Amino acid sequence: MDDHDDPRVEERPTKEDASRVEERPTQEDASSNPAPRKEGFETAAGGLLNPRSGISRRGLLGLLGAGAAGVAAGAAGGAGAALAATGAASGAGAAGNAASAYPFFGEHQAGIVTPAQDRLHFAAFDVSSTLDRDGLIELLREWTDAAARLTQGLEVEDGGAVGGSDYAPPADTGEALGLPASGLTITFGFGPGLFTDASGADRFGLASRRPAALEPLPRFQGDALQPERSGGDLCVQACADDPQVAVHAIRNLSRIAFGRASLRWSQLGFGRTSSTSTSQATPRNMFGFKDGTANVKAEDSALLDEQVWVQSGDEPAWLAGGSFLVARRIRMIIENWDRVQLGEQEQLVGRSKGEGAPLSGGTELTEPDFETQGASGTPLIAANAHVRLAHHSANGGARMLRRGYNFVDGNDELGRLDAGLFFLSFQRSPEQFITVQRSLAADGLNEYLKHVGSAIFAVPGGVREGEFVGQALFD
Repeated sequence: MDDHDDPRVEERPTKEDASRVEERPTQEDASSNPAPRKEGFETAAGGLLNPRSGISRRGLLGLLGAGAAGVAAGAAGGAGAALAATGAASGAGAAGNAASAYPFFGEHQAGIVTPAQDRLHFAAFDVSSTLDRDGLIELLREWTDAAARLTQGLEVEDGGAVGGSDYAPPADTGEALGLPASGLTITFGFGPGLFTDASGADRFGLASRRPAALEPLPRFQGDALQPERSGGDLCVQACADDPQVAVHAIRNLSRIAFGRASLRWSQLGFGRTSSTSTSQATPRNMFGFKDGTANVKAEDSALLDEQVWVQSGDEPAWLAGGSFLVARRIRMIIENWDRVQLGEQEQLVGRSKGEGAPLSGGTELTEPDFETQGASGTPLIAANAHVRLAHHSANGGARMLRRGYNFVDGNDELGRLDAGLFFLSFQRSPEQFITVQRSLAADGLNEYLKHVGSAIFAVPGGVREGEFVGQALFD
C-alpha cells in the first residue's frame, strides 16, 4: 500500500528519495545506530568468540583462564564494559536474518531508526498510585540496567535463571537461555499521565516539564477506541528477530516493575509493515499490498532531523534527541476486504497489488502523478485513494517514520479474524500524525478499517553509560 506518513499504509518516494536507494549510511548515521557486525568479535588474545554461543556475563568472566584478559577485565569492570564486549556478537535469528546485538547506549534510543526487525512485543504500563518520585527514578534505573544487558544477549542480572539460590525465585525467567541477542532493541516512552494523572495531580513534580504537545490524541473519524487498549503512563517497545527474545524482554521488565507499575495493555506483532533502512525490501500488510515504500529512512539524516528528532531548540529541552511516538491498533475487516474485486482494491489504495506501482504508471519507486487522467477524463489515482490523501504533498509536507507490525489475535465472538495493523510512528511533533490522520477522513479504505486502540508517548533521547533513560527530565 502507500504512503510513509499514513497510520496504515505508506507514501511513494520522490525522485530524490529514489536516488538515495543505493546510498550508504553516513558516519554520523553509523554512530547513532551503527550497523551490527556479523561475524563475532576478537578477544585480546586474538581469537574469535563464537557469536552463536549466547555468551553470558559469567561466560565472559570465565574467559580469563583462556587468556582473553582484555574482554574479561571489561566484564569484571561492570555491566557497561560487558555490554561493549558483546556488542559485536551475532548469530542465526529465528527469521533467518543475522541476529545481532545493537548498542543500547547512544545519541538516540535504539529501535527507532534501527533496521526494523521482524517481531514486536509492545507494552504500556500504569504507574502505581503509591509510587513517589524517588521510586519512579529507581524503576527507570533498574529498567535501564536490565535493558542494557538484555539487548546484548545477557540475562537481566548475574545469576540469572539458574545461578541463584535454590530458595529464591530466579532473577531471570530463563526462556531466552541459549538464544542470541537476535537484534533486540528496547525503546522507552513517557505518556501524558506520568506528568499529571487523570485528576490533574502532579504526582512526581513533573507537570511543569510536560511537553506542550504531549496530549491525548483528538478523536478521529471512524475511531472505536477501547479504553483497555489505549493510553498508558509508560511504554516499552521490544523489537527482535526472534519472538521469544522480544517476549522475554517485556516479561522480565514487567517483573522488575512489580508493585511500582502494572501492565495496562500489550500487543504482539509479526511481519514488519515498513522499512527503516534502504537495505530492506518493502514488506506487505494484511491487505496484501506493499507497505512503507517511501518511509523515512535511517540513511537520510537531514530528513530525520527535520521530521523525526526533537531538536535542541525545541521545547522542552530535556526531550532533545528524542521523538514522539504514536501507537494505534487498527483492526482490518479482513472478511469484507477479501470479497472486494482486485481492480477496486487497487483503486482504493491507488497502487497495483503486485508491483506496488502507482496507478499513474511506472514501477514501485515511481513518484505518483496525481494529475494524469484516464480516457474518461478522471484522474488515474482517485480523489479518495489512500496514496493521494496520505501523500506529504497533501499534508503540508508532514512525514513520519513508521515501524508498524501485522497482528492476528485469534477470532472474535462472531468467528472473524481479529487481525490488522499495529501502527507505530515516530515524529518530531504529534501534529504531523494528526494532520495526516485528518486528511484520511475521506479515505476509501475506511470502510475496511477500525481504530480500536490509541496512545501517545514522549520518547527521551539516547542514554549515556552511567545514566538512566529519561534522566534529563529529572535534572
